[in-house]
Amino acid sequence: MRNYNDVGVYQTEDGCWGYRFKVLVNGKYIEKKRLTDDAGHKFKNKTSAIKARKRAIQMAEESANAVEAPPKPARKTVKDIFEEYCEKGRADRAYNTIKKQDSLWKNYLLEAFGHRYIDEITTAEVVDYLTKLYYEKELAFRYVESFLKMFYLIFGQAYSRGYLDVNAYNRLCVNKDTKIHMPKLKTDDDLDIVAFSREECEVIDNHFRGTNAETAYMLGRFCGLRINECFGLKWQDVDLEKGIIRIRRQMQYQDGLIKLVSLKTRNAKRDIYMNSRVKEYFTALAEKRKEAEQVYALRRTQNQTFILDTDGNHISNLELVNTLPNGHIQTVNSMKYHSRELKKKGINFKYHYLRHTYGTHLAVMNTPTHLLCNQMGHGSIHVTELYYIALSKEGIEVLKNNLEQL
Repeated sequence: MRNYNDVGVYQTEDGCWGYRFKVLVNGKYIEKKRLTDDAGHKFKNKTSAIKARKRAIQMAEESANAVEAPPKPARKTVKDIFEEYCEKGRADRAYNTIKKQDSLWKNYLLEAFGHRYIDEITTAEVVDYLTKLYYEKELAFRYVESFLKMFYLIFGQAYSRGYLDVNAYNRLCVNKDTKIHMPKLKTDDDLDIVAFSREECEVIDNHFRGTNAETAYMLGRFCGLRINECFGLKWQDVDLEKGIIRIRRQMQYQDGLIKLVSLKTRNAKRDIYMNSRVKEYFTALAEKRKEAEQVYALRRTQNQTFILDTDGNHISNLELVNTLPNGHIQTVNSMKYHSRELKKKGINFKYHYLRHTYGTHLAVMNTPTHLLCNQMGHGSIHVTELYYIALSKEGIEVLKNNLEQL
């Protein structure tokens, strides 16, 4: 009786041996017939032919079952990845974001990292680079943070497009202990919220009263608007009856042109409630606007500027709140003169500090966090919470008063 191991093994006329087999693997037949081993030697006995057949079947099955590994993508440089991102990945980015990214890339990152392969960059050298920018080149901490965001962007693009494996991406951007990070903050750097005291506000109030910039000042001081939101405000978004100002657009310079564009974030779209002082001011301002339309009719027509609105249509600047009675447009540059004048009075004035003051004063008065977050147009309530922990003069006075009641 024939042994099972003898199946597929046979003896040839010259007394040597051979083997053959036909097996079904993954729906396909694999067939082979051999009289020699891999070195070309004939099988001198049955045992060697049996072993060779068994090994050949095993290798055939393993080969058929093996999943073909996808080809590795070609290695990419940082320059390759950034250019691919510019071409395909940032169509939804705001104009200012694109300009800032291009500036950081052309002026710094292209020379320092453009030629490097993305998969050879380490956390240490990125952190060393950021540290050099901050400590040696003495760039502002917030500005250096822009570089950190660019690195996260580039590594993220590389990972999403298959040029960086998951382990490398996690090491660079995810794992707490190994990811790239900002250098340690200098002890003399101040990133705190800057709020004017009541005494400083009184000086600033008096400075702006009756000036061409008073309207812009009122919007920052009592409504917390960002400067671009302030100068992009249209009269149609001021509802005196309900006491609401609708924030729907902002003004920006783009390629040397003044334009009205979408807001900084989705949360920036909001309705702001006016206090009685602001409401009275805008009621009077609306009356003055009607008078100006009569008194300065010809000059307003001559001086008006047509700018691009968010919907792509051109509108007259006469529709903007911050337009002078004679029809001249006001822009973010309107505050430069006042900053210089207030500095002479010992006040470091920046328009954005009015927003800080607005938020800080409301926080000191225990305005619910979620309501202040809405009024400020913050994307995260954690940003709003900074106003509640900021040390202002008014807040310290409240603290001292509370301490006396312990």
